[in-house]
Amino acid sequence: MSQVLSTGVASPVEASAFFEAQLKYRTDPADLAADLLSGEAGEDGKIVVIDTRSPAHYAEGHIPGAVSFPHRTMNPASTAALPRDKVYVCYCDGIGCNGSTQGAYKLAALGFQVKELIGGLHWWRQDGFAVATGSEAGFLQKEMLEGGIACAC
Repeated sequence: MSQVLSTGVASPVEASAFFEAQLKYRTDPADLAADLLSGEAGEDGKIVVIDTRSPAHYAEGHIPGAVSFPHRTMNPASTAALPRDKVYVCYCDGIGCNGSTQGAYKLAALGFQVKELIGGLHWWRQDGFAVATGSEAGFLQKEMLEGGIACAC
């Protein structure tokens, strides 16, 4: 018997709903980089990028334009000043770390709109996007891209 088919196969309607839901909850580095360059994400945009790791890891390297907000410090008091009309994209080191999931969960539970960055900082770097260092957010510039924004899909 087929290993792939042994657990069953979703109907096209079920599969469509599942993948639509995934797109509502997650984004990828290429889409986020495009939004950072266009101004949709960042200080004046509709999207705020949140690095959910420790401040020390943030300082070692983070997505340009991201703010440091460790998931362990997220609570009603620490989020009280966050604008409610933004979408927050949370990330951490990568798929071996659940800091982005923790941050997205906590923000969503507190009433914020959130998405999680697929692959975190690891996939951001793997896709050739630059990182900023230090405690300042910085910003992504076209000159910082190796060969522009490219998604192999």
